[in-house]
Amino acid sequence: MFQLLLPFFLLALSLIALSIIWRINARKYISSSTVASAYDAWTQDKLLERLWGEHIHLGFYPTVKNRIDFRKAKVQFVHELVKWSGLDKLPKGSRILDVGCGIGGSSRILAKYYGLNVTGITISPAQVKRARELTPDGLNCNFQVMDALDLKFEDGSFDGVWSVEAGAHMNDKTKFADEMLRTLRPGGYLALADWNSRDLREYPPSFFEDLVMKQLLEQWVHPNFISINEFGDILRTNKNSSGRVISENWNSYTNPSWYDSIIEGIRRPFAILSLGPFAIVKSIREIPTILLMNWAFRKGLMQFGVYKCRG
Repeated sequence: MFQLLLPFFLLALSLIALSIIWRINARKYISSSTVASAYDAWTQDKLLERLWGEHIHLGFYPTVKNRIDFRKAKVQFVHELVKWSGLDKLPKGSRILDVGCGIGGSSRILAKYYGLNVTGITISPAQVKRARELTPDGLNCNFQVMDALDLKFEDGSFDGVWSVEAGAHMNDKTKFADEMLRTLRPGGYLALADWNSRDLREYPPSFFEDLVMKQLLEQWVHPNFISINEFGDILRTNKNSSGRVISENWNSYTNPSWYDSIIEGIRRPFAILSLGPFAIVKSIREIPTILLMNWAFRKGLMQFGVYKCRG
């Protein structure tokens, strides 16, 4: 009897152990330094790069039926946002600021395919180091450690500002928008994508949704989420904005990324195994948060907002 029950007992024990690890090692936002530390760790252990590639953001899937490779979808996302935002109208050599550049995946596409001169900034020194290592000589990209809420550039320094999935880590969304628009020249292009919640003031979360939202904030160093309309209003009323902001919800295009990010570990098992046994534990540890993200975006509790406006 004991031998029959042993596998179930071990499975239950493993699940309990993983849930304890998941909760104890939560990455709660305390300050910008906790964001930097989290991304330093993710970059140095190389797990995220091995699984997600150079682009630490969601992918763009044109249709549900016509599924494309996870990493190709990430590249496709960059091209789709460039085209949608009008950034492709800028002449070659235009100066672009990539706010929250990660390890430089988007920056390199902007430089290589569109001939833009890109400056990428991130709060993580490890990301800057890795971005420089991955960037070929001759490509017009440079990377700096910098806080997005305190940009060390003069007003109107850039012809375009690009930011993908960085704003959710900012504790002051108004300051985040102000710094980007301040450094954008009049008439320049802003292209931004971010994780947003639905309007929680108009549609308050249920008890269960509140629990889910709490985990989404605490697991991946997010101080808060705001709605697409709320952030659109922040951009619209900024003194450096033209006042015309267009926003959309790209949930239908990006949602397949969540399941694909888990399946990628099955497609490329050696990407994890080659990093040692602890990498397996680390990769499994992220699955509950990814599944919660998938549920929240699929149900509309979370929304993938894209924004474009002119300086």
